[in-house]
Amino acid sequence: MNNQKRLRDFDISIGELEPGTRNSITDVDGVTVGHVTLSDGDIQTGVTAIHPHQGDTFQEKLIASSHVINGFGKTVGTVQLKELGLLETPIVLTNTLNVGTATEACVEYMLEQNPEIGRTTGTVNPLVGECNDMLLNDIRGQFVTKEHVHEALRNASETFEEGSVGAGRGMLCYSLKGGIGTSSRIVGLDHGSYTLGALVLSNFGILRDLTIQGRPIGKELKEALLDSWEEKDKGSIMVIIATDLPVSERQLNRIIKRSVTGLSRTGSIITHGSGEMVVGFSTATTIPHQKPKSPIVIPTLHEEDLDVAFRAVGEATEEAVLNSLVTATEVTGRDGHERPAFKDLLDTFSITL
Repeated sequence: MNNQKRLRDFDISIGELEPGTRNSITDVDGVTVGHVTLSDGDIQTGVTAIHPHQGDTFQEKLIASSHVINGFGKTVGTVQLKELGLLETPIVLTNTLNVGTATEACVEYMLEQNPEIGRTTGTVNPLVGECNDMLLNDIRGQFVTKEHVHEALRNASETFEEGSVGAGRGMLCYSLKGGIGTSSRIVGLDHGSYTLGALVLSNFGILRDLTIQGRPIGKELKEALLDSWEEKDKGSIMVIIATDLPVSERQLNRIIKRSVTGLSRTGSIITHGSGEMVVGFSTATTIPHQKPKSPIVIPTLHEEDLDVAFRAVGEATEEAVLNSLVTATEVTGRDGHERPAFKDLLDTFSITL
């Protein structure tokens, strides 16, 4: 997006399902994404915000679920989300030590829209996720402010940049520069056509494991680089899944669990120090905050329709990770630490995909 060269511009198509119009999480109607990027010397970080729909998410909650592949990570809001199966705020992503700031800002944003929170109704459950950008960013400085989060929430749109932007500014992926990536798939069923989109904050992986369509491209790069860039995997990944499929929370959880198939196809072995967290939501049904006088009807798929959704989430996650790599730009940050861009290395060593 935004004229960036993405994976498909290298004539590489992942899987067998077709992508949506933008090949983005925002192909799901109503979903928007905003970034604020901080880049100044030792400061290489930012924030990314995802609006699940264009209404008031507190008043019109969405069926949602979370899944922990490996729990070496820090999130806010997933305990209640898992218990109730409902999303009631935007999703905010940032670095590990700014989770508290992002949480406060998300709460402020919801309080501004809903004066009844904490007065005539209950409180609010913000949803915040993170990855650790300490190699390229002076994470101890906690440079992300509440105003940065508010700005990301305000500037969200259907088109947005990928790679070294927003929360992904200081992130690594397969020992190279990583960050934000997205992709989508069309899910065709007998009763209609639906969309499933993925957005990732990629900060994981070991260079020699990187695989694209079964090709061990990471090993080729490792040999060319003479081991100079490979690091022990200490990162994480946040995977955000959006869909308009009519599903229950249980069915949604079954779907988002399959995102691990996409991670694995890129080469991830889900190492000890890497936290893999998945959050998913469906826009098919809104759940009112105020209790209605009649039962809420939630349409759901037949279980035998789920296989195509399982395929879609794996393909979209895989391509989103690879998009985060191919769109990323080289970054030099804290104490002169740097990480090259995947696309630059392909040119440097005359490697074609």
